[in-house]
Amino acid sequence: MMIFWSAEKKTKGLICWCLFDWANSAFPTIIITFVFAAYFTQGVAVNEIKGTSQWGYAMGLSGVAIAICGPIFGKIADRTQKRKPWVAIFTLIAIIGAFLLWWVKPDEQFALRALICVAIANFAFEMSMVFYNSMLPGLAPIQQVGRWSGWGWGLGYAGGLFCLVIVLFGFVQAETPWLGLEKNAAEHLRAAGPIAALWMAVFAVPLFLFTPDSEDKRLSSRTTVPSGLRTVLLSLRILREHKEIVWFLAARMFYTDGLNTLFAFGGIYAAGTFSMTLEEVIIFGIAMNCFAGLGAFMFAWVDDKRGSRFTIVYSVLALIIFGTAILVVQSKTMFLVFALLLAIFIGPAQSASRSMMARLAPADLRGEFFGLYALSGKATAFLGPAIVGLVTDVFQSQRIGMATIIGLFAIGIILLFKVPDQR
Repeated sequence: MMIFWSAEKKTKGLICWCLFDWANSAFPTIIITFVFAAYFTQGVAVNEIKGTSQWGYAMGLSGVAIAICGPIFGKIADRTQKRKPWVAIFTLIAIIGAFLLWWVKPDEQFALRALICVAIANFAFEMSMVFYNSMLPGLAPIQQVGRWSGWGWGLGYAGGLFCLVIVLFGFVQAETPWLGLEKNAAEHLRAAGPIAALWMAVFAVPLFLFTPDSEDKRLSSRTTVPSGLRTVLLSLRILREHKEIVWFLAARMFYTDGLNTLFAFGGIYAAGTFSMTLEEVIIFGIAMNCFAGLGAFMFAWVDDKRGSRFTIVYSVLALIIFGTAILVVQSKTMFLVFALLLAIFIGPAQSASRSMMARLAPADLRGEFFGLYALSGKATAFLGPAIVGLVTDVFQSQRIGMATIIGLFAIGIILLFKVPDQR
């Protein structure tokens, strides 16, 4: 009876862990990729080209901060074995940053305020993921890590989808937006920030109530913080004993940077190059989330059966093929077709990366290695958006700027072949 109760409690904890993906998905979907990003470039910045460049630089600076701080805080979490408090702190910062976007009015004088809020919130969001991701190996049996990671990503895309639907029908398309917001003052678009903040605040609660955390080693912050600062370089030395992790992190550094850049500029590219209205961009985002969530669910079993490397390699290869097609086509219809096909492989590439690190990381160094995992995803994060912003600015073409993403995917997939099969 006790075994059954323990198993039931553990499953409940895993379900609530997955629900956090549903909670935090609103931020990247509503703020970083679709609604607010498009509003910033079209309604706040001087023009779309300048707005694209500014957005790229802000995301780049945020990425640098994440790359520096990820391993430090990961080591601190390993020393205390407590991760939920850090998830709570950084989630709260992201919530506050998103909420403050309400005061970004459609005027270029509010551009700097918007970029600062978005950069800080994005930093906090990504830092929360360091601790959230490192919880998975302690919750799920190792042979089921792939499916739980995939289900979490799939649920996240579903959450982003529902939030986009609310924004579209309740605020953007509605003749009279909910809460009596004024369209002339862009309040129906500025509401994207508070909506994302509220979504995170409400749906993050089950994680903190029902998902177990590791036992606290009760080391004081006076001990753990200096230790975290001192041992980051030691982490890099430890990697020499884990060559397979080195190759994996190197590969992920590039293909994840391509994905992050794609998220940061996907809605902007759709709006600028194909003259899609904000309503069309949101509908496009809804469709993308549907296909990405479907892909994450479908490939969850593939991850456990064929291995994480297999799933990542074929997903990134598909991203290269369909990403190239998106940059070549001139028709809006063909752009939508290839974009939706591309979306199927976004979720598997992300979820299989998380499960691969969960399988590779030593049990006593999970937080630290997931910090390095965040580092690999952000060490060059400033580079992708900055290059897109710079190339777009130089050539005055979003299409040419976005083409740099394919190069990042290509480098990533080449390095992936150095990673041994972990099945």
